[in-house]
Amino acid sequence: MIDFSFTYEDLEFFLLIFVRISCFVVTAPFFSVNNVPRRFKAGFSFFISYIVFESMPIHDIPAYSTVYGYAALVLKEAIAGLIIGFGANICNSVINLAGRLADMEIGISMVSLLDPTTREQSGFTGVLYQYSIMLVMMATNLHHYFIRAMVETFTLIPIGRPVFASDKIMTVIMQYLNDYVSIAFRICLPVVATIMLTNAVLGILVKTAPQINMFSVGIQIKLFAGLAVLMITIGVLPSASEFIFREMRVMMTAMIRSMT
Repeated sequence: MIDFSFTYEDLEFFLLIFVRISCFVVTAPFFSVNNVPRRFKAGFSFFISYIVFESMPIHDIPAYSTVYGYAALVLKEAIAGLIIGFGANICNSVINLAGRLADMEIGISMVSLLDPTTREQSGFTGVLYQYSIMLVMMATNLHHYFIRAMVETFTLIPIGRPVFASDKIMTVIMQYLNDYVSIAFRICLPVVATIMLTNAVLGILVKTAPQINMFSVGIQIKLFAGLAVLMITIGVLPSASEFIFREMRVMMTAMIRSMT
């Protein structure tokens, strides 16, 4: 028989779980996009929190004496959820950097589109990469990994006891910045290499046939070559997305370890 008894202490414990999970959903990849309705985010966070609440055998929180003490616990849980979700979400900036580098080489960097997932202006190639990698994320069930990892944080980081070590968090950020440029360059490397070869060929043609206006001709050639390479290399995005997904896992794990 199911026991639906719910004490005041259980309510306090449940609210702390709900705060951490809801803050994670607000900042985590796939869940934080603006296309997802806010009511769905709230309901999803509530049901995940209830499942976690029922699966935890001991409902224990640090002792506090005033309302401000409980507010401090709520704030700590909110910061913990935001940091964990932000650690995985900042890896999406790698996709935008790769798109901007490709747009600059092709010559369409002035073309900007409104990305409906972030409500920000982004380049054409960046939006293409963003949606392609988002589809790969859904196909590989990476969002399930985020949920499992978030649930496991309640074992590694007990309720009300996250520790925010600034030196560990800064080490994680520096580790991410070390891989930031290299991963983005790997994604847009085919476009960059093709445009470099195209520029070399155009430079040779300028010397051999100076009567041709290579400035007006080169723009169309670079645009055609860049878009052709994008169409040809779009099939390698699933393998290129492995770099980003691995970085998401590493960043999320490192953020969790920095608060244990």
